[in-house]
Formats: sequence, structure tokens, C-alpha cells
Amino acid sequence: MIARPSSPARIAVFDSGVGGLTVVGAVHAALPWLDIRFLGDTARLPYGTKSASTVVRYAMQASAALVQSEGEEPVSALVVACNTASACALPALRETYPFPVLGVIEPGAQAAVAATRSGHIGVIGTERTVASGAYTEAIADLDPSARVHSLATPLLVSLAEEGWFDHPATEAAVRAYLQPWLAIPAVRDIDTLVLGCTHYPVFKAILHRVIAEITGHDVVLVDSAQAVTRRLRELLPAPAEPRTGRVELLATDAVDRFARVGGLFFPIGDASVQLIDL
Repeated sequence: MIARPSSPARIAVFDSGVGGLTVVGAVHAALPWLDIRFLGDTARLPYGTKSASTVVRYAMQASAALVQSEGEEPVSALVVACNTASACALPALRETYPFPVLGVIEPGAQAAVAATRSGHIGVIGTERTVASGAYTEAIADLDPSARVHSLATPLLVSLAEEGWFDHPATEAAVRAYLQPWLAIPAVRDIDTLVLGCTHYPVFKAILHRVIAEITGHDVVLVDSAQAVTRRLRELLPAPAEPRTGRVELLATDAVDRFARVGGLFFPIGDASVQLIDL
């Protein structure tokens, strides 16, 4: 490994489970010089069925555990790699920390508005994310003429945590969710679908297949991890001397399972997963 410079950039990332590793993977691939500390709050998964006040409390506890910097370089940015926490807790987190706090909803909304041609944008996510109306609001701020059609698909989180990325049960669940939704004339016009949960990018193949079978056309799938990565590149430019950053993984429960399933989201390799208590 290349020697560490005196002040490497370090970011903290958290999610309710292993889904946030899709963000870690995108960031690490594009910005390999960053040190990344990721926390999956697997003991309290899922966040999407919890009340907004509970999600805020969980997010504050998770972020506090990540940004502790005793004997370490300070955190350069915090990434909330959870759509539910982004919808509920971003204002509280931004009031708490002096460094940039990035959610996944604003970048996802920007990518969706840039991608759509028809102005009809679909959003699938957890119950709490959809109920918050966060994507509808963020997209309306960018393009008031856009029409947003949202659908809660909470079972997909559990299927992703099971590692069933291209499984018959997963395809059946996707079809059960989307078939009646896409039968609605206005929804059928969507040409862009926001994956409003960081667990969902692992289902891209199934989503493309099922949507094409139901509607007869394909849609652009928006994965906010790429948009978050672009924002981090603006905030944290590459160092003058090349280096390879470290990726540190933490979980609040079931570390063996986290390592096994998480390895399907992001190549963990021989890295150990540290158990922490919030």
C-alpha cells in the first residue's frame, strides 16, 4: 500500500444496513484516495418502517459513532447513504456538524431531472421515504413541471439484505409491486425511475426486465451513488501524491452475516468488520 500522507481526506458513511455499501463501492472506485469509514446499523434495520423522530435519533447516534476523531484525522464529510435518514435527519445533522453532510435524495433528484425526457419520473423507496415526500419536493424545486409518481416497495430491502439480487422470489416481489402501479396511465409514462433506497441498485437487472415486459419500453434507472460521488469529487479533490485509501467497516449486529452479504455489494475481501454498540 502507498504510504499515507500527513492529512488524508476521510469520509464517514452510514446506512441502516449493507445497502449503503453501494455508495461506498461507487465512491471507492472513483475516488480511491479517500479513507472511508462505513457503519451499517444492522441491529436496527430497517429504518424505513420507523417514525421520523426515531430515524433522526438513530441517524444522530450513528453519525456520532463515525465522526469520533480521537487519534485520527478529522472527518472531511459525512455521507448519509440511506434515503430514509436523508429524508428525515439531514437538517439535524447539518446543524450538528461543521463539515459537509451529503444525503442521497438531492443528488438523486438532480440526476432524475437531468435524465427525464417526458417529465414523468417514478420513485420507489421505503414507506418512510415515500411518505416524507422528499423526492417530490426536491424534484419540484428543480423542475416544477415534472410529475413524480412514488411507490413504497419495502420488501425489497429485506430481499437485498438476504443477498437475493436475481432470485425468483425477488422478481415475483418486483412484479407484484410494479404491475398494478404501472397499469395507471400516468405512471406508465415514466421514462426515469429513481432507486430511492441504496439497497435497490442491486436489482437493476430485474427492474429493467420487469418494466420492459410490463410497459414495452425501458426506463433510465437513477442510482444516487454516482451523483454523490460527483459531489464528493468537487469537495475533496485528489491529493498531489497518489495514495490508496483505507475502507473501514462497522456494524451494530451480526458481523458475520454483514461480511457475507456485504461482500455481494462491495468486495470486502479480507477486511474485518468491527462490531460496535450505539
